[in-house]
Amino acid sequence: MTLRTRIEEKLVEAFAPERLSVIDESHLHAGHQPDMTGTGETHMRVRIVSAKFAGMSRLARHRAITDLLKSELDAGLHALAVEPAAPDEPTRW
Repeated sequence: MTLRTRIEEKLVEAFAPERLSVIDESHLHAGHQPDMTGTGETHMRVRIVSAKFAGMSRLARHRAITDLLKSELDAGLHALAVEPAAPDEPTRW
């Protein structure tokens, strides 16, 4: 199972999102560090809309997602960009 798939499954289970997109952006970071080749799943972007975010601050939403994905971050996920929203909030995507 890919890292992307594991992330998607955890987010679906925890947040029951109306919209979800997990994007592997690793190729955009090739050469940023000597061991960053652009291959693998090192940089991910999560775009998620969930009713569970209603009433939560932006920081609380980010913490909820990073806490959920702690094992992936500990196992080598180098960067995680998070774009959370509640339903009816504007998104950039």
